[in-house]
Amino acid sequence: MHYQLITNHCERNELMTDGLTARQTQILKALIDEYIETAEPVGSFALEKKYNLGVSPATIRNEMAELTTSGFLRQPHTSSGRVPTPRAMKFYVSQLMEEKQMSLADEVKAKEEVWDVRSDVDKLLEEAVRVLAERTRNVAVAAMDEGKTWHAGYANIFANPEFSDLRACANLFSFLDETQRLHELFFERAISGSPIDILFGEELGWPGLSPVGVVATHFSIRGKNGALGVIGPIRLSYPTVVPMLRYFGNLIEEVSR
Repeated sequence: MHYQLITNHCERNELMTDGLTARQTQILKALIDEYIETAEPVGSFALEKKYNLGVSPATIRNEMAELTTSGFLRQPHTSSGRVPTPRAMKFYVSQLMEEKQMSLADEVKAKEEVWDVRSDVDKLLEEAVRVLAERTRNVAVAAMDEGKTWHAGYANIFANPEFSDLRACANLFSFLDETQRLHELFFERAISGSPIDILFGEELGWPGLSPVGVVATHFSIRGKNGALGVIGPIRLSYPTVVPMLRYFGNLIEEVSR
């Protein structure tokens, strides 16, 4: 799926989705791109210097203040920069980002890696989450509606600054070990009917999981419902993760027939 990107040629007073002007949308996209890359609060000077926004840092700063007031950004207490809220991240994924599709070579390799275990559901999902975790460099989880779960990629969590706090890691690992909560996540919360669901610990209301972002998809395997997810920081590389997760969900259905 291709999402339209906002360019400097948009009319600045034109209202975009969620009531944002084209300029605000452009600034928000640049800020989120930068935040995904750096994991640091983003300031107006950094945006002006790196992105061709065509306006002064003062104008960027004013627009960022408006975006904060309207619930798309927030300002951490220890920084003058801003970070996106869950609302902003969902807007980014649905309206602004451009997916980075897997190459044909990567698709073929992924299919080869699960092909030999396609007749055994347990081994198929075990291998699928291993490959998905390796490709996304985050935690990958699979679950079947009857309760069984598969995990891979725990070590990838430590590469993210958001989880440098041991308590944040402990909260996430405890969550991943609770089959009942994973079942609730995949089969009660992530049921929008869309091919891909995106959820955040903050909006789920689960204490200790506010730094966590989840991308999930569903599949059917031999008449049973399953789910596949990538779990990591809120600033997951959605342009890469979303198409990859969609591909793996389809792949599981295809090879298990």
